[in-house]
Amino acid sequence: MSELMVLGFENEAAAEEFGVTLGQMQKDMIVQLQDAAMVVRDLDGKPHVKHGNKLVGAGALGGAFWGMLFGLIFLMPFLGLAIGAGMGALFGKLGKTGIDKQVLEQMGDAVPPGKAGWFLLIGQMTEDKFLAAVAGTEATLVRSNLSHEQEEELKQAFGTEKHDKD
Repeated sequence: MSELMVLGFENEAAAEEFGVTLGQMQKDMIVQLQDAAMVVRDLDGKPHVKHGNKLVGAGALGGAFWGMLFGLIFLMPFLGLAIGAGMGALFGKLGKTGIDKQVLEQMGDAVPPGKAGWFLLIGQMTEDKFLAAVAGTEATLVRSNLSHEQEEELKQAFGTEKHDKD
């Protein structure tokens, strides 16, 4: 089972500081990251993504996965009805993954304009040690557990996995 987690911080410096802690926790095998991306939102709400390649290496899902997820989380409220039908179809796909619109909204609320945060796809973690490290940061935490099947559906919904042809 994987977990999609968002940690919202008061500013970019606090998020970067947690990135160092996150790297150390990975070295200490407290957390196994499948992918990670840091997002900084300007005061107008536009997200600026810094992919966590140093934390996850070459096997990460990459920009397509995070770009689509961040588009849904941060841009959907601003786009309104102009692309509502197309995004509705994508939200329909997301419904199969166990991540609903409400969770996506909570993730977006965790990193409001002028703030920064980490988006993590976690394979495994020692939960008590990880959460103790998070508790010391005063970060806003949003979590969503994903079964292996849900994770695969999520990757397919965002076009990061090739569909097998029967």
